[in-house]
Amino acid sequence: MCGATFLIALDFSIVTVALPEIGRDLDFATTGDLQWVATACLLPTASLLLLFGRVSDLVGRRRLFILGIVLFTGLSLMGGLAPSPAVLIVARAGQGVAAAMIGPTAIALMTSAFREGPQRTKALAVNGALLSLGFVIGTIGGGVITSGLNWRWTMLIMVILGAVISFGAVVLLPKDGPRTAIRLDVPGAILASAGLFALVYGISTGADAGWTSGSTLGSLIAAVVLIAAFLAVEARHPAPLVSVELLNRSTVKWSFVVGFVTFGMCGGTTVLLSLYMQDVLGYSALSTGFGFLAEGATAMIAGTIASKVIGSLGTRQTMMLGLFVQGAGTGAMVLLPADSNIPALLLTSGAMGFGHVLSVVAFITTLTSGLRSDEQGVAGALSQMPQFVGAIGVAGLAAIVTARSASLASSTSARLATLGGLHAAMLTAGLVCLAGLVVAATLLRRPGPRTGA
Repeated sequence: MCGATFLIALDFSIVTVALPEIGRDLDFATTGDLQWVATACLLPTASLLLLFGRVSDLVGRRRLFILGIVLFTGLSLMGGLAPSPAVLIVARAGQGVAAAMIGPTAIALMTSAFREGPQRTKALAVNGALLSLGFVIGTIGGGVITSGLNWRWTMLIMVILGAVISFGAVVLLPKDGPRTAIRLDVPGAILASAGLFALVYGISTGADAGWTSGSTLGSLIAAVVLIAAFLAVEARHPAPLVSVELLNRSTVKWSFVVGFVTFGMCGGTTVLLSLYMQDVLGYSALSTGFGFLAEGATAMIAGTIASKVIGSLGTRQTMMLGLFVQGAGTGAMVLLPADSNIPALLLTSGAMGFGHVLSVVAFITTLTSGLRSDEQGVAGALSQMPQFVGAIGVAGLAAIVTARSASLASSTSARLATLGGLHAAMLTAGLVCLAGLVVAATLLRRPGPRTGA
């Protein structure tokens, strides 16, 4: 299960690094067209998470998990052998659907296999560490593979890993237990999927299309309308896709907000660091990948000790500690100079990675605790959503960089103007993390367990 999480994270980052090579080899017409290699996977993953989270509760988590891994493996082979841009984008869209099956079921299988307490927290900690490690290894591995081999190996390696994980899932995962026959909430599924699709589409394409363009505003307005309609339908449906009662539960609602903050600010700052290393320091793509080693190493350390920290401090205090360390590390990046300072880069990015994983483990533990077994699939989906909705954070920080750099352009060099924009965005990200800490401190209260069928 943790291996599947690592696989999805690795796939996203390794393919992103390989995009320039893919564009040259398959003759993509424009950079915008090439970006669809990433976007085609992201959109179905984000929009179908809730649907497949609920489906896993109805048809069996093991069954859906194995189906997702097998599909992801086969579509990785299709992508690796793609002769044209169209075939590659179709394969990537299919991978996105498969990833939406894998993400929530992996979390639900873990939370169902381990009772609330140290063992579940330890499993979620390992999962969080491997998620961050997958992103870092993908960033480095993408540069190594495209430099020494061919971009196709960035996908063919997924075939090998997927085959191993598929075999392990078939052999090791216990059979699904009996399930209650409940009809799927079709109107809710359509509204949720369409609303999330519109939201992530608007965010992911807004920078290129323009935030005030008709397509971007139309997508974001449609997202608001569709999600509002979804909540109205769920309040009245006898067997909702996601019950409003569950969404209003304080541990679910506010831990989701914390998840949005930690994922949005870590993901956004990682993009900023990449820009800093390449546009300001002049690093190559491969050197930039190695610049994230501290973030990956501290993420693994945090995952290793997270269960012990939670055992000593509790989930809420651990969440607060994680957000504080992430915010402090991110905010301190305002001190990164125009010339290379490796210790400062490693220290600040390492602090960000450490605090981020602590926050992730604590918020997922909180969100999935105190729920019935038949709610774990949906809870698993909700715990995965901040990774994708957090793209709002990436877009927001990028907008700050653009605005601040433009204001400095007339008074300094382009390089220093970019650095000033990056500093402003990094400071903002640190302050947002501290705001998330305030949310965790003041609004997270643990209600009693839910009972009933």
